[in-house]
Amino acid sequence: MPLKPAAALDDRLQLLLHRLRPGQRAMGEWIGGELAVSAVPGAGKSTGMAAAAALTVARQRLNLRRYLVVVTFTRSATNNLKAKICANLAQLGLPPLGFSVNTLHGLALQIASRHRDRAGLDLDTVTLIAPNQSHRLIRTCVDRWIAADPPLYQQLLEGQSFDGEEAERLRRQSVLRTEILPDLAHTVIREAKSSGLGPEQLRSLALGSSSYGHPQGRSYDILTVAAGLYDQYQTQLQSQNLIDYEDMILGALRVLEDPALRQFWQDQVFGVFEDEAQDSTPLQSELLEILATTAEGDRNLVRVGDPNQAINSTFTPADPSFFQGFCQRCQSQGRLVELDQAGRSTAQVMAVANQMIHWVNDRVLPPGLGTGPGRDRPQPQISPERLPFRLQDIRPVDPGDPQADANPAPLGVGVEILQPPTIDHSIALIRQRIGAIVAQDPEPQIAILVRENRQGQFLAQHLGDLETELGVRLYEVGQQQRQSHVPRELWQLVQFLQRPHSPDALKAALAVLADRQRIAPQDFNALAIAPEQFLYPGPLDRPLSPPAQRLCTQLLRARLELPLGDLLGFLASSLAYGQGELATADKLIDQALQRMGGERSLEALERALGEIVSSERFDPVDTEDPESLYGRKGQVTIITMHKAKGLDWDYVFVPFLQANVIPGQMWVPQQAQFLGDFTLGEVARTQIRHGLHQVYRPGEGLPQQWEGVLLSETQAWEEAAYRKRSEEYRLLYVALTRAKKLLWLSAAQQAPFNWKKPEKLDRQSPCPVIPALIQHLSLPRS
Repeated sequence: MPLKPAAALDDRLQLLLHRLRPGQRAMGEWIGGELAVSAVPGAGKSTGMAAAAALTVARQRLNLRRYLVVVTFTRSATNNLKAKICANLAQLGLPPLGFSVNTLHGLALQIASRHRDRAGLDLDTVTLIAPNQSHRLIRTCVDRWIAADPPLYQQLLEGQSFDGEEAERLRRQSVLRTEILPDLAHTVIREAKSSGLGPEQLRSLALGSSSYGHPQGRSYDILTVAAGLYDQYQTQLQSQNLIDYEDMILGALRVLEDPALRQFWQDQVFGVFEDEAQDSTPLQSELLEILATTAEGDRNLVRVGDPNQAINSTFTPADPSFFQGFCQRCQSQGRLVELDQAGRSTAQVMAVANQMIHWVNDRVLPPGLGTGPGRDRPQPQISPERLPFRLQDIRPVDPGDPQADANPAPLGVGVEILQPPTIDHSIALIRQRIGAIVAQDPEPQIAILVRENRQGQFLAQHLGDLETELGVRLYEVGQQQRQSHVPRELWQLVQFLQRPHSPDALKAALAVLADRQRIAPQDFNALAIAPEQFLYPGPLDRPLSPPAQRLCTQLLRARLELPLGDLLGFLASSLAYGQGELATADKLIDQALQRMGGERSLEALERALGEIVSSERFDPVDTEDPESLYGRKGQVTIITMHKAKGLDWDYVFVPFLQANVIPGQMWVPQQAQFLGDFTLGEVARTQIRHGLHQVYRPGEGLPQQWEGVLLSETQAWEEAAYRKRSEEYRLLYVALTRAKKLLWLSAAQQAPFNWKKPEKLDRQSPCPVIPALIQHLSLPRS
């Protein structure tokens, strides 16, 4: 029964508090200190955080001068969370004051921009570097490092062995310049900088010794190479008045190093709530810990996350072990809340997700501890931070939960697992099951989750007639991504037409054609080292990839025969663009011609396209309903598992669950195998993380001076493989927990090894967790 407006604020606080689930209520009762909240999927952590924030604002009488800082991961999440907090404050009869909601980088920029001299960032003159600029900048850094350190470069060029053959030397030079070293630089710069490590600290880490006592086995001084690339990168940023996202965090930390300024900010901030804490980096955590520190030296810090949904750590600097460590510390102090009740899914789906967590933790072990079934032998003692999953089962909500249709009844048995003969049979079964769903639910909410965009594209091609056949729309999220790549792809083809004898331009064009499946994937370095011989082989020359050669010469002939206005249209059709991509190309042509003014030359066209790509202000044309959402009713949404995080659907299909897809395996591209059985970027990333874990302790920040402990290349590669397996299983866990009423899984017996060639089928093993789920939960196979 609603309370009258005259009711006391305390009564309204109690009413809001009692509307929460037990775990959410523990958040709402927080009054200070550190608190870790480990939340399962669908537990309503944002609802609990928004209620706890409003309750804190009311209890502490926070205002514009002293307020609560709420930090989350994305801009869209900040808008959603802010709206929920404002709604709760309105229910309490309070104005929308006393709190701020920011992304981490937005908060850092706010601090740095207020104290520019101390931050070392002149925000009136510097520019935030865009991703496209970053890629070009890194290529420049690679070229400068090669010139500055020939001995180390020569060491890489020689690899494990080298017979001195000139063509092989040219091929290796191309691979190093355009692939291996840019990848190493991109990986290490983000990893090191987001951890607060500069080039000199990276060099210090390179001098460390192995903690396992094994021979180092270092051949290339990878971190020394990386430190040199990092040095060049910082020099280029400064010379061009550029900053990157990590510079914002570093600038804010420089401000807070000043005792007076630190006190100024701590006096304003009552406490900090952090959402998606499993995705934080050490540097970001340090910033929040400083702001949350009180005059007495305590911390008013609430960190909310789910380490079991940490799915970004193998390609970003985020590492869930830091949040895991925070949870362990809070648990020892009785300050851990497990938000383990979730109303999203039916009981059968929760049982599958819970079983998977236990099975993976029991069998996927860190390097040196072996693999395989573990229930019949003594288990080694493993630190909880090292396990793939936090052992936290999803539980149903209590009777009378306020969520509408909480833990809904299943469709059929709730979970269906199939092992059809081929992927074509998988698609036929998906079509058949969707038809049965539509017969019961005329406006179903359906998603098909895939591991990579090529799988989604394959599904869209084979399910394109669903609307005609069953009356449900098909929306492939990856189509929009491909349209956003149109400017870059056409620009790279025009660069090739402008400079066909440039190895770099030819290689980039070949990569575009391969991505669009116009030519077969292959080692393009071998083709690009001699462009003239590849494009126009003489009578005595052996043809190099005739299909690719024919297509490239067709493009060059079109350059001579077509006016500029028609040339881009021809390039778009040569890439076999779909309807939306062709519409995007038409829009791009209009903008490019406008930028060119009266100048009509290929050079001017290349320059105009380059400006559009660099500005990143070109919006692709969406031929779908602009109001469409991923979860709208009467639609089948094809979306990757990564993009599905945070979303849910009534009926979820997860096909193509072969072992070579999840968990997959680490692999070295053929063109890079001359360096050894590892990749430089992954080895360097793992060496940095291992060294960092030896010195970083949650709540203590990074020491000013430290001496790292270095893994050998072999050890680092094994550790990287373990981390990848763990994250792939967490990604599958995210996929499983998107379903409300039906979870449909399939692992075809024959499937592609490489989804660039989906027509080539080989015998494949299922993802190891599939037979385990069938066995332990007695699920039907079809």
